[in-house]
Amino acid sequence: MSIRELVQALASALDGGPAVLVGVSPAQARGLELPADTALVLPTSGSTGTPKLVALGAAAIRASAAASAERLGGRGHWLLALPTDHIAGLNVVCRALLAGGPPTVMAPGPFTAEGFAAAAARLPPGPRFASLVPTQLRRLIGGAGDGIGGAADGIGVLRRFDAVLVGGAALDAGLRRRAEAAGVRVVATYGAAETGGGCVYDGRPLGGVRVTLAAGGRIEVAGPTLATGYARQPGGAAGTGFFERDQARWFATSDLGRWAPDGRLEVIGRVDDAITSGGLTVSPQAVEAVLRGLPGVVDALVVGLEEPTWGQVVTALVVPDAAGPPSLGGLRRAVGRALDQAHAPRRLALVEALPTLAPGKPDRAAAAALAARLDASGQLERSEARRG
Repeated sequence: MSIRELVQALASALDGGPAVLVGVSPAQARGLELPADTALVLPTSGSTGTPKLVALGAAAIRASAAASAERLGGRGHWLLALPTDHIAGLNVVCRALLAGGPPTVMAPGPFTAEGFAAAAARLPPGPRFASLVPTQLRRLIGGAGDGIGGAADGIGVLRRFDAVLVGGAALDAGLRRRAEAAGVRVVATYGAAETGGGCVYDGRPLGGVRVTLAAGGRIEVAGPTLATGYARQPGGAAGTGFFERDQARWFATSDLGRWAPDGRLEVIGRVDDAITSGGLTVSPQAVEAVLRGLPGVVDALVVGLEEPTWGQVVTALVVPDAAGPPSLGGLRRAVGRALDQAHAPRRLALVEALPTLAPGKPDRAAAAALAARLDASGQLERSEARRG
């Protein structure tokens, strides 16, 4: 359906009308069993396997919008720069509607700083908010190797927003520092479709949301923003992850976290993303955070490449700075100093762009397949040095 039709359908669903099915094929919709009071059904990103169909109630959507507005300092006008087949984009539409009107929508086509600026110019007066993924923020503020030319204009536009929410993928510290140094109010969000989208802002749960860490660091979430559950397809089993504890409904995410010294939640990766190399466990997100702060690196994604001796070897896919690509030796030394030698990449591939899932999440399965192809064709830089 068109954006106009989607906005109208969501407005009706929030007022008790028929549920809106987003990203659900006609075949999937036939005989679909929905939990009571469902307002919205959408698939998960599929980053951890076969997508599930998440059912969100109108009360959860309203609770999410209210908690977000409370944290941001009030309701306002929203710019829609994300696709509407994922929870982050759908939340922009719902939050705009619940604030009094539809969102301002970017023109169709690839995301550009110019297109974002044109849409921002159409926002009505008053508080302004936008939700982006890190790749979009990077294009707007500029940086080595971006080649977009309009970075200064992008920064000027971003400064006029009361808050810019950034989620969907890890926001590296260097990118955030550049944005904030330029005067942009960045709010890093964490959540999933099952939690009603972003429910933790800058490491702090929104009002009414509770977060705990289970054994091993798995993040668990409870609160009024939680989805009702999963829609059951004909003949299929209900999805798992929701459970009852202490007279409350909880959702066990696929993410790992830890508590920072100041009490904030730090998301350190996904349960199934960990790399086992030489009997040691490596966090790809920790390596990526180091790599993205190094000279010559525009962006990076780390995967485990199957290898008979090590089990898996830490392999970095790097988008290089046009001024001078990094060397594997330099990356290994930097990661070894910042973390340890177990985390230091042993393979390096320089690529023009990283594989992603909408709306900007890293596609680790595609990245691992790409790394395997490049390795088979002898296009990876290798290091066989022993662990130090």
